[in-house]
Amino acid sequence: MSNEIIGEDHGIEPGQDNIRLLGLDVHNPVFFISAVLIVAFVIITLIFRDVAGDVLGGLRVWLTSTFDWVFMLSANLFVLFCIVVALTPLGKVRLGGKDAVPEYSYSGWFAMLFAAGMGIGLMFFGVLEPMYHFNNPPLGLEAPIADGEVVASAVPAAREMGMAATIFHWGLHPWAIYAVLALSLSLAAYNKGLPLSIRSAFFPILGERVRGWPGHLIDIMAVFATLFGLATSLGFGASQALAGLNELYGVPNTDTIKVLLIMGITGVALISVLAGLDAGVKRLSEINMVLAILLLAFVIAFGPTLAIITGFFSNTWSYVKELPHLANWIGREDTGFMHGWTTFYWAWWISWSPFVGMFIARVSKGRTVREFITCVLIIPTLVSILWMTTFGGTAMEQFLTEGYTGVQETVVDYVPELSLFAMLADLPLAGVSSLIGIILVIVFFVTSSDSGSLVIDTITAGGKIDAPVAQRVFWALFEGLVAIVLLLGGGLAALQAGAIATGFPFAILLMVMLYATYKALRQEREIGN
Repeated sequence: MSNEIIGEDHGIEPGQDNIRLLGLDVHNPVFFISAVLIVAFVIITLIFRDVAGDVLGGLRVWLTSTFDWVFMLSANLFVLFCIVVALTPLGKVRLGGKDAVPEYSYSGWFAMLFAAGMGIGLMFFGVLEPMYHFNNPPLGLEAPIADGEVVASAVPAAREMGMAATIFHWGLHPWAIYAVLALSLSLAAYNKGLPLSIRSAFFPILGERVRGWPGHLIDIMAVFATLFGLATSLGFGASQALAGLNELYGVPNTDTIKVLLIMGITGVALISVLAGLDAGVKRLSEINMVLAILLLAFVIAFGPTLAIITGFFSNTWSYVKELPHLANWIGREDTGFMHGWTTFYWAWWISWSPFVGMFIARVSKGRTVREFITCVLIIPTLVSILWMTTFGGTAMEQFLTEGYTGVQETVVDYVPELSLFAMLADLPLAGVSSLIGIILVIVFFVTSSDSGSLVIDTITAGGKIDAPVAQRVFWALFEGLVAIVLLLGGGLAALQAGAIATGFPFAILLMVMLYATYKALRQEREIGN
């Protein structure tokens, strides 16, 4: 299709196909199909809890083992695409046109994209994952623990690989996934005046057909991916917050309390949703950043400070060195690592991409494409390296230098929600730092929920960003409900299955989006934006 169809005269407006009913302003059929299917899923899963758990667990194993190549290939393509675009003249294109100016400062912008991007995950896996991969190093390396004893000769390589494998999952690949979708949406919304909806990203190849069923199906898939990706994170967050409360204050770690906790935090998220983007999400994101920086600084100051500082550089090099091997899926024998960790992560990030991508797009007007990719790709990767080095590196030092086995026991017994608190327990002021950790998890929970509600509401309202508040409340409630039913219907395995099942079809959509984004960038460059 020719470039001429991508113009300002496309005649597509936000909410033009909406229906107004009972105070709602929603896109028909996207809202109703999404809502009905999600309500049905919640009811059926609650009625058939045991069966649902088995089905979801089997689905996770089948998808990760059968379609691992789809996830691995797509994630690699996203990284390469971002690098190529940033380094070529296409990077000079400005989101919103050549005269556009940024709406948010660097600090506010970065706080929002990072808090929305992976805050809960960093808290949940920051201590656990480096230690797990140290114990069970991928790529055929010798395990450093044999029959409960440390194998000294295997420690250096396992330690290096443990950090490299962790950073691999939290570095360039996830942020490239977010960047691709956010860039495509930004070009569609700010440069072409299209509604801020996932279907708009495909206008360069679908043209006016984005108003029809191809567009409806794209948006419905985006709603499902977003909702289940968020539910996974909320489930992880609730499990970790409750584990911390149990450890500190003896709060019972039961399903009932988990449900009450998710309901309570969802209630707080509703308040933030009602406050809106600037008053709610932005303020909470900034609080989040302050708390995260405080916790990070505390661990650096009271943990193995020198090892953390030197580790940042050595771990970055280990990541770069091992990246080609970890990103390759052909001829791998460490399928447990690739399917249980990498494939799950890529699916999880992809299921998050409509949410994080649209959220980043909403706050990124006025940036050049090169500036956008640098900030969305490189800076969060460096922060992730510092975070994992600080938390995971401290846990390794505690085990290898001090002989402290608290974190090691949570890895061996696989109680991931306790790993952070086990690491903090060996540092001074453990009670205070653990409390900050719990608060941080909860606030990340709230920012993810309210940001996600705003995004899903925008998709189901035909791209309108000022839809009635009741709609945002509806989606915030159902995010919490889906997290509850997944936890009750199979625990963490069910959460993972939900993310993978919705991430798989969206991975294919994103690969098609790469071509659409390239076409849009090329035309913007031609007209001088």
